[in-house]
Amino acid sequence: MHDDAKPVVELRPVRRTDLPLLGRWLQEPLVARWWDEPSSAEAVEARYGPSIDGTDPTALYLGLHDGEPIGLVQVYAFADEPDYTAELAAVCPVPSGALSIDYLIGEPAARGRGLGAAMIAAAVARGFADHPDARDVLVPVALGNEASWRALRRAGASWYAEGDLVPDNPVDPPQHVVHRFVRGQWPRPLQG
Repeated sequence: MHDDAKPVVELRPVRRTDLPLLGRWLQEPLVARWWDEPSSAEAVEARYGPSIDGTDPTALYLGLHDGEPIGLVQVYAFADEPDYTAELAAVCPVPSGALSIDYLIGEPAARGRGLGAAMIAAAVARGFADHPDARDVLVPVALGNEASWRALRRAGASWYAEGDLVPDNPVDPPQHVVHRFVRGQWPRPLQG
């Protein structure tokens, strides 16, 4: 990759053999700060195994840069998460058929290089491809997680709303910002 080139991240479906890597990433201090999830082998299997098996509709992907795994991204439809949809609807309109994503950069050496924005862009593109009727991808992020919502902006999202949601980590205040990708207005070139 040239210094002036934008990074490329490809997505590959998560396999059961990737679960130990996910457990390690969940223990990374920066990841653990924002993803308050248990990282034991049993907990990771219970959380992610159903998606791998196809019994949970959430799609799981590893983000790969130069063939190496750098992070995790989940793509899901709000229609499959009615409680979360109701919570978000108290903050902003949730368009019919809307999708969402969750993401983390697990490899510390991959942070601060634009790979998060590239992985987000790849996930949004995959979501729109896999859900041809979806017009929107809404992504709520804790207001304090500035690196995360700045990556959304670099990936082409627009600030959509802000309000109180239950935080992923109970130590955080409830303030969240919601970013939005709209089919037809996206993709836009990744921002610097």
